[in-house]
Amino acid sequence: MAIESHTFQKQQQQTRPRDARIIALILQSLGVEDYDPKVVQQLLEFAHRYTTDVFQDALVYAEHAAKSDLDLDDIQLAIQGRVNHSFTTPPPKEFLLELAQEKNKAPLPLIPEKYGIRLPAEKHCLSGLNFSIIPDVCYLLIC
Repeated sequence: MAIESHTFQKQQQQTRPRDARIIALILQSLGVEDYDPKVVQQLLEFAHRYTTDVFQDALVYAEHAAKSDLDLDDIQLAIQGRVNHSFTTPPPKEFLLELAQEKNKAPLPLIPEKYGIRLPAEKHCLSGLNFSIIPDVCYLLIC
């Protein structure tokens, strides 16, 4: 049975589009062995969308420069614009540590002594109500 499933997987890999096989090889080269097959589809969709957006931006830049054809400068400018607009660098580790120390200075709220599940005050719980259907305002008809 193991030989049959291995041959089936090989046949299935060969019937996949070339770009999907390349994405799978990239994942394999990065050491990712166990992933949902939908990951390949998502990465293909992201790559297609990103490439399409870059070329559309490059066409706008070429049109603005009154050029009839795209050249490398237009594409590089479009990529740089996407990098500056879409991707951000994470904050430095020192800043995050300082922020964590500042946040951790405040003690957690005390847990009340009662029977059952012990939870912090309702305003500190994700399960607490954060809305009111009827406001606490006294209406003339009710009062």
